[in-house]
Amino acid sequence: MTTLKAVVESPFKADSTASNKCGFTLMNNQVGVVVADVMKAYDNVTVTPLPSMIRVDAVGKMEVIYDDVSEALGEEPGYFDQAEFEENMSTHYGRMVHLDDRTILFANPEDAAEYIGFDLTASS
Repeated sequence: MTTLKAVVESPFKADSTASNKCGFTLMNNQVGVVVADVMKAYDNVTVTPLPSMIRVDAVGKMEVIYDDVSEALGEEPGYFDQAEFEENMSTHYGRMVHLDDRTILFANPEDAAEYIGFDLTASS
């Protein structure tokens, strides 16, 4: 007598549908924890602490405002910048645009068009 076993669908299966999310991971160190604490204040941001990193995800668009992080670190405005952010960030997903005073992440590349010089009009 043969018995059939039910196949359970994996929660890790591939899914190619758009998530409308963007995000980054931070090192789980003193600066990373402060950046994550600042990012928690935003409505569309979810922060997930993990043993060796901190995951920061957002729906649609997210901005890392450097002076907000500088203040939270107890430093003068201008201390936290793109270089400090890059040093503490491990990876990101979504389109990332660095400006002088902030980094903006976009879930959809079309939303970043004005920053990256991408022309959205169709050409013939």
